[in-house]
Amino acid sequence: MKIADLAVLRETGECSMATIRDVAKLANVSIATVSRVINQNGYVNGETKKKVNNAIELLKYKPNSIAKGLASGKTKTMALILPDISNPFFSELARAVEDSASSQGYTVFLCNTDSDTNKEKDYIRKMKDRFVDGILFAGHTLQEPEIKTLEEEKIPLVVLDRAPGEDICLVVRSNNREGAKLAVRHLLEIGCNKIAHIYGPQEVATARERLLGFEEAVKEFSWYTPSLLEQGDFTIKGGMDAVGLLLKRHPDVDGIFTGNDLMALGALKKLKQLKIKVPDQISLIGFDGIELTEITEPEITTIAQPIYQIGSLATSLLIKKIEGSLLLHKSHEIDVELVVRGSTKGNSKVIS
Repeated sequence: MKIADLAVLRETGECSMATIRDVAKLANVSIATVSRVINQNGYVNGETKKKVNNAIELLKYKPNSIAKGLASGKTKTMALILPDISNPFFSELARAVEDSASSQGYTVFLCNTDSDTNKEKDYIRKMKDRFVDGILFAGHTLQEPEIKTLEEEKIPLVVLDRAPGEDICLVVRSNNREGAKLAVRHLLEIGCNKIAHIYGPQEVATARERLLGFEEAVKEFSWYTPSLLEQGDFTIKGGMDAVGLLLKRHPDVDGIFTGNDLMALGALKKLKQLKIKVPDQISLIGFDGIELTEITEPEITTIAQPIYQIGSLATSLLIKKIEGSLLLHKSHEIDVELVVRGSTKGNSKVIS
């Protein structure tokens, strides 16, 4: 490329579109030499290096970050694969991941799968094609063969909540089962005599664990029957529908534990429509600790997960795996806490 040609490029504003090939032509060197200068990888004599850097400056060339990463072995990117970004739990989790990753120089690709198995697999393939350094996975369909494939391809992985088997990958999770027991214990302590549970999809590990915790806490009581359980699909509508079905079967229910806060929001809305007073007639408690539970009337008691801490910890662990300073597949289980508000009898407080 001649200087006259460069002047035309400047006038037309096309310098910013320059390629590594343009730099090589202007400097009269090979593309491989330009790559060595950019990535500081391999010997280039001082005079040639100066010519390449002058060409880069004149052309305003900006090296492709992925191309640079391929040369160095790292792209400083990671993927966060989520089942439903519209769920406030996952949007708060994504914020924590992005904050933590950015503070350590990493960029996050956000992948929303709508809990679709095919979309999850497709995103994993696409992220591998983009040469991400690692993957944070918060879906529920990841299977052992897929984990082993990622391991064979040396793509670090951290799973949020549950992996399909023990000790096959690094997992960060909350103590879901104990959290459910804490919810039941609170309802019993405030005087509830018949407690129902609205549970989430059983293909989701967190929903299974919370249901198991509920059953373990109530199975010895004479009033307990499986008909006090109702599926709520982890959605507001699911919570509304489940309350209607439960109260048709058990109009004397005086306590409801929902497997997440979105279902608790739906349950509260339905109870208000039915003119049932919360907490005077029915006490209500959710699980997750999303901010929406603080803007209802009454505010909703919840088993709060430290959402930001979970996202931050998972990101830090993934970066350690990427950088080779963490090799063990150790699970990290984080404690939850009871946040008492107006939807259950008693004064507002936090109980760990």
